[in-house]
Amino acid sequence: MNKISFLLSVLLLAGATVIAQSYEGTVEFDKKKQQAFVIDYAYSPEAVENAFVQKIEKLGYSAKTEKGLFNKNKGFVVFRSTVISEIDPVPRDYMVKVEKKSKRDDNASTLYLLVMSDDQNQIPGMKTDEVAKAKLFLNNMLPDIEEAKLEIEIKGNEESVVKSEKKFKELQDEKSDLEKKLRKNAEEIEKQTKAIEVQRVSLDALKGKRRGSATPATTSN
Repeated sequence: MNKISFLLSVLLLAGATVIAQSYEGTVEFDKKKQQAFVIDYAYSPEAVENAFVQKIEKLGYSAKTEKGLFNKNKGFVVFRSTVISEIDPVPRDYMVKVEKKSKRDDNASTLYLLVMSDDQNQIPGMKTDEVAKAKLFLNNMLPDIEEAKLEIEIKGNEESVVKSEKKFKELQDEKSDLEKKLRKNAEEIEKQTKAIEVQRVSLDALKGKRRGSATPATTSN
């Protein structure tokens, strides 16, 4: 029993280590380092960003992605005047940025979350319980990310099926064209065979008209 308990403890500990835990860090925003909530996930950046965006959009808010060269929000997905009750009942501007954690690993990403109001970072002034709520919100996103990952995989497989079906149709069309060409070729061969026969008969008839080609007459005694 002691061995079983020990193994269970080890398994639980191992499972706990893979659970994403958010922490406080910094991210560059508006040309300066800003305090942010940070969390690392063992999922692709696409899955993580999709999960966050879809989670907030379900609350009735629309995301805005900034990409302008001189835009201070470049690279961030922005939710303006948004209420995330699990974090704060007051409307805030939530800005999220997801980056690939490693060039070698496609399934490792880092999410940065800024909480802004009137272009001012609210995180430094947040109370301990508010900070804990924000971290818990990010920690609890794993089911959403898993769902987003599944949707990406489904979409990828759907695209593969569409491509395969398109290729299959192209091959069928190619086969049909080849069969038509074969039938036409067979018809042309048959026509050419008949033409050759007619030409040979005509040639033989012409050869028969040559002088000396007739059979000599037999003389009687």
